[in-house]
Amino acid sequence: MAAEKQFENQIKDFLKSLPKTWFFKYWAGPYSKSGIPDIIACINGHFVGVEIKAPNGKPSELQKHNIGLIQESGGLGYILYPKDFKSFKKDIKELSRG
Repeated sequence: MAAEKQFENQIKDFLKSLPKTWFFKYWAGPYSKSGIPDIIACINGHFVGVEIKAPNGKPSELQKHNIGLIQESGGLGYILYPKDFKSFKKDIKELSRG
């Protein structure tokens, strides 16, 4: 879990550095809805959901389903592993610039 938390902090630091970006870390407590992405963002008017995974992490079927629903709704949904962070940053930088 420590690896995922470190990766989460890298993602949040990256998002904080961007213009036209708002986000929050969704905390899944005992009374919250299951399967919601870890980070919910609005970047230059676009909805973005990010499910964060450590290198050996595996998304649940519900997480995959919700990311799919975000994409079907016209938003951007990611299941993000550290190996894909560079590509994610490139995509999100372009999105933040319009």
